[in-house]
Amino acid sequence: MKAAVQTPPGPPSGVGRHIIFRTRGHAHGPIVRMVSASDIGKMIKPFVFLDLVDTQEAIGKQGFGWHPHSGIATMTVAIEGEGRYVESIGPEGTMVAGDIEWLSAGRGVWHSGSAAPPIKAFQLWIALPPERELTPAFSQHLSASEIPSDGPARVLLGSSGKAISPIDAPSDVNCFVVQLEAGQSWFYQPPRDHKTGWIAVMDGSLCRPGAVDKGELAIFDQSDAAIEFEAVTDTRFLLGTAIPHSQDLHIGQYSVHTNSAALVEGELEIARIGRELRAKGVLR
Repeated sequence: MKAAVQTPPGPPSGVGRHIIFRTRGHAHGPIVRMVSASDIGKMIKPFVFLDLVDTQEAIGKQGFGWHPHSGIATMTVAIEGEGRYVESIGPEGTMVAGDIEWLSAGRGVWHSGSAAPPIKAFQLWIALPPERELTPAFSQHLSASEIPSDGPARVLLGSSGKAISPIDAPSDVNCFVVQLEAGQSWFYQPPRDHKTGWIAVMDGSLCRPGAVDKGELAIFDQSDAAIEFEAVTDTRFLLGTAIPHSQDLHIGQYSVHTNSAALVEGELEIARIGRELRAKGVLR
């Protein structure tokens, strides 16, 4: 049995959060949509979309072709494989295993990408708060060596212990990639009022806080109590916690905003950018 890893010290036996909902999502080719803003995203907002990718197939234009966003931020988490991304605001680059790319769409942006197999990755969309949803778009790309760790958790967004992510994300959101060996346990104490919490398992399986297997997403009860994890086999999972997003979700074809006026403004901006990209021959 592996020794427990505690961040910070764990709760008394039997105390903690429980799983209240689980899903395996819906597959669209090699991409599995675990969360959508129109369904599960309402339960775990500000986390409004989540895709899990685990495939031996290449993903090109058909999977990640040019498309717009506004009102949200997207984070691509590369677990295995190599990919390329390009954004209408200028940045482009290559991602390898361990990298993340954060794109805050704000009032509007377009992006595209491709990936070479084997591919294991998550794509997470976060609804931006009112003060960020119509700001200029920006992106940040972190290599694996730039992402801080706290025990078995790589801190992608937010903080854990002394590990603080350099990503300029909303302050009330934490997101980690956690890797546990078979038999290893870990206690995680979310920040105060982080009552939204969930995990998505890429590899392996957990027996605590309940049985959660490869390819499954589990949602925790609304509480900021600690969560105890224990791995049955070597396991990697994405963990998100946050202060619940209090605004209603106003959903467009490519956008999520906090009110109808902001949605109209965002959709007008992405239409304008689309016309510019077509004029340049980027879009057809």
